[in-house]
Amino acid sequence: MKKPLLILTGPTAVGKTGLSIELAKQLNGSIISADSMQVYKYMNIGSAKIRREEMYGIPHYLIDVLEPQEEFHVARFQQMAKDAVKEIYKKGRLPILVGGTGFYIQAFLKDVDFTEDSGQSPLRKELEKKAELEGNYILHQRLKDVDPVSAGGIHPNNVKRVIRALEYYYETGTPISQHNARQMEKESPYRFVYFVLNDERSRLYDRINRRVDQMMEQGLLSEVSRLKEMGCSNQMVSMQGLGYKELLAYLDGVYTLEEAVEIIKRDTRHFAKRQITWFKREKEVIWINKPEFGYDEDRILDAILSIWKEKIS
Repeated sequence: MKKPLLILTGPTAVGKTGLSIELAKQLNGSIISADSMQVYKYMNIGSAKIRREEMYGIPHYLIDVLEPQEEFHVARFQQMAKDAVKEIYKKGRLPILVGGTGFYIQAFLKDVDFTEDSGQSPLRKELEKKAELEGNYILHQRLKDVDPVSAGGIHPNNVKRVIRALEYYYETGTPISQHNARQMEKESPYRFVYFVLNDERSRLYDRINRRVDQMMEQGLLSEVSRLKEMGCSNQMVSMQGLGYKELLAYLDGVYTLEEAVEIIKRDTRHFAKRQITWFKREKEVIWINKPEFGYDEDRILDAILSIWKEKIS
């Protein structure tokens, strides 16, 4: 029989963290972070990373495990999450996948084959040389021409992923995005229940704006300054996160501080909108709309627990 898995996702700032802790307490769960930024050390404020004292002893995985200089992408997340799930099952606990990166969750759920390899083909060497001589954006533009779907999901500075997508296209004549889409149709190896926590758009946007202000008060600018002193630059995948790239640009004289903060708020609101659009496309999700519960956290928790027991029993 397939093993059980609970997923709690939703747009940024909707309140997933606190709810996930309560679920883990009730279900003997361990939490796996499905977040592209919380995996990095030293990036605490901007990623809204849970603090140790907020965990209440609940085991957390994929938080504070990579250096900012390291690359983190969907295939790496997938493998790390698989390893975490095995360990959690071994300990007799329930894995609870929590975070807002829908593509990561989907890839893990369907065990997508991203055709990773460690070979060094002549074509790859040629593309690497081109990036070195002409810049990352030249390759990204080429990918946009042959596979706009992949180009839309891979940052130009993530050269390895851009090159792998181009390499796949030139080797097979098929965009890697089509291969990945077919993979996404696979049946999941898990018996899962997939919850999406959501709120009214206006309230969510207000929470986002207030949270950015709180992050600035908590010292986000100092956090980004320290990362820059450590050698972190806008060429790194880690520094493309919301809040980090904008304040790095401020430190480089591109924006005023006021402009940078407003851009963070605007882009975070846009990001939340894209997250909701993504989850609406997903099949097999259960929407937990906070207004329907009068914003009563106990009622929301009870509803999720009731649905979980009904689906898994």
